[in-house]
Amino acid sequence: MIRHAPNPRGRDFFVGDLHGEYDRLMAALEAVDFDVARDRLFPVGDLIDRGPRSRDCLGLALAPWCFAVRGNHEQLAREALFGDDDAMALWVINGGGWALEEDRASLAALLEAALARLPLAREIEVDGRRIGLVHAEPPADWADIERCDRHRLIWGRDRIRRGDTTPVRGIEAVVVGHTILEAPITLGNVHYLDTGAFATGRLTLVEARELLATGDATR
Repeated sequence: MIRHAPNPRGRDFFVGDLHGEYDRLMAALEAVDFDVARDRLFPVGDLIDRGPRSRDCLGLALAPWCFAVRGNHEQLAREALFGDDDAMALWVINGGGWALEEDRASLAALLEAALARLPLAREIEVDGRRIGLVHAEPPADWADIERCDRHRLIWGRDRIRRGDTTPVRGIEAVVVGHTILEAPITLGNVHYLDTGAFATGRLTLVEARELLATGDATR
């Protein structure tokens, strides 16, 4: 896990699964006057696949103002590009077909560089409070983030399937994606932001202080 100190110079934003929707992200950032010199962006992972500009979205992982976590689609890409034909077939079935039109060596180099900046979890301090970030499902206690099931962090859906409103202990809020919803929801202190941009055209971008205020209102 990577911890981020407060951002005294600007704002922090969280965004749901991009899935190649680079243009939608740029439009959303422009709408909030995002300043790359001051503001920070924290994507929930699944930067790639299904949408039209996956390579550009993968490149965001290298931008100095962008701090994403790894999603299951980045993991599928890793297993495909550095694994075997079966892994490649699985990735293609799940939206990785765009990679077949790319130079494999070049794409593998970009992915390797991106993965080095895509941890499984991040923690961001905002106004003396902490927000956790994972792709799919956090542990019941944030203190276990370094030793919990890695598969659950990028693939898990148990909490949302149960509609579990039990807050994650040891942290004020957690932001996740992975499960497509009609609109963002909050269960306990877990905020679900994946609104299926590649299929619905709806990309959810939320400022950190707004997210914390939403969480306060649901208590």
